Amino acid sequence: MSAAAAAGDRPHASPPPAPARAELSDGQKVFAFAVMCVGFFIALLDIQIVSASLKDIGGGLSASPDEVAWVQTSYLIAEIIVIPLSGFLAQVMSTRWLFCASAAGFTATSLLCGWAWDIESMIAFRALQGFLGGSMIPTVFTTAFAFFPGKKMVVAAATIGALSSLAPTLGPTVGGWITDNFSWHWLFFVNLVPGIFVAVVVPLMVRIDEPEPALLKTTDWLGIALMALFLGCLEYTLEEGPRWNWTEDATIRATAWISGLSGIGFVWRSLTYAHPIVDLTALKSRNFALGCLFSFVTGIGIFATIYLTPLFLGRVRGFSALQIGLAVFSTGVFQVMAIPVYAILAKRVDLRWLMMFGLALFGLSMWSFTPITHAWGSGELLLPQALRGFAQQFAVAPTVTLTLGGLDPAKLKLASGLFNLMRNLGGAIGIAACATILNDRTNLHFLRLAEHLNPTNPAMLAALRGMEARISGAFAGDPSHGHAAALRQLWALAYREAQTMTYADAFVAITVCFALATVLVPLMRRVAPPRGPTADAH
Repeated sequence: MSAAAAAGDRPHASPPPAPARAELSDGQKVFAFAVMCVGFFIALLDIQIVSASLKDIGGGLSASPDEVAWVQTSYLIAEIIVIPLSGFLAQVMSTRWLFCASAAGFTATSLLCGWAWDIESMIAFRALQGFLGGSMIPTVFTTAFAFFPGKKMVVAAATIGALSSLAPTLGPTVGGWITDNFSWHWLFFVNLVPGIFVAVVVPLMVRIDEPEPALLKTTDWLGIALMALFLGCLEYTLEEGPRWNWTEDATIRATAWISGLSGIGFVWRSLTYAHPIVDLTALKSRNFALGCLFSFVTGIGIFATIYLTPLFLGRVRGFSALQIGLAVFSTGVFQVMAIPVYAILAKRVDLRWLMMFGLALFGLSMWSFTPITHAWGSGELLLPQALRGFAQQFAVAPTVTLTLGGLDPAKLKLASGLFNLMRNLGGAIGIAACATILNDRTNLHFLRLAEHLNPTNPAMLAALRGMEARISGAFAGDPSHGHAAALRQLWALAYREAQTMTYADAFVAITVCFALATVLVPLMRRVAPPRGPTADAH
């Protein structure tokens, strides 16, 4: 019998000090987990907190719209690279010290973002913020499975699921309110107090594993380089592709090729190297592979809708940042209302059917956006957003448990990074696809509408004469000026309607994604909650 086993058989002996995890009461575990969830929430919130305030940031830093878009893009690129690396970093540094370093780095770079003096410094600091803060996201999953084994995992997964979809949903609301009431600098300064609190408390309470610096000797540096090239170039291609008309731009073509080739190299390296950075063998598990797919689809739904709704309200309705935030706020309210309902049902109903209900309801919510008109505002958006908020809780939370709950605990750290990566990739691809739809389909709808705006259309002629009569008065009755102004107004009305029809097209595309995901749910196997603490706890 080993010394460790013998010590375990003599509970009254004096073994070496036990890990802090074993000494924590249930209340202390809940508090420690809640503190980590604060860091998890602010890291996800910052993805979208600037989305409704980019115009204000651009004005403050004298940046063009193309330049200020990088305030969001740089954060996403950096975060998407570090998330799959987090499993390896947690093994080297331990979960608590990685989370502490991530929170401290995120807080420091938030301060620098608020102090940014030009667009170049802002982009650099945002990239650092995403890279340093991204590790807080997957490490929460590892801690949840370590602290809450068995049936307790249902509530922990419900909490993680709620926060992972609630944070980006509330981003535009919180960001719009802060910008309208204070200034865009406070979008970043608000992270300082919670960031410092998290960085101090987590290392004092969360001790579920020990650091293994010896792993640095076998680090797959080539794998890291290939992964960074693959994900970084992929994110750049997806973010910038719609703006530059995809392969018509030389830079987009180059990054697409680099991403594709390095992605192939990364997969080969991960499957052949003895100590890979990302454990792709976890995909052999049917539940994990399907769970990653569902995470990808929910990423499309969450992030693409957050992209489309504020864009519609800003471009078509002309809403301010605060008005946009208030209009989309209802999604978060209904998701919070769904949390206790899910927690009760999850203890009584097979999680697969709850997830199937969530994905189907999410698809229904996307379909309910399709009758959209140029007059839609907070009232018309209430039902579709209420359905989406309720659906997010039932789509995300069971996916966490079903996907990660059946894995060998030894694979959990590396696999949780891959699982979270899929959600962010889904969001990136969903946003890129929607931006392409908005670009291409707007032109198509405008041309189709323009075909009917001709002298043979009596309704159009009557409307045009009415506009001419109203506008001519502003030009001292000059009919030529009135006619030209009326034509411009008619063009603007046609373009507005073409834009509105295009948003409906984008929501139809998202609906199809959820319909396909829903029919795949029965392929998942039923998974009992983890039977005990993870291997990391020992």
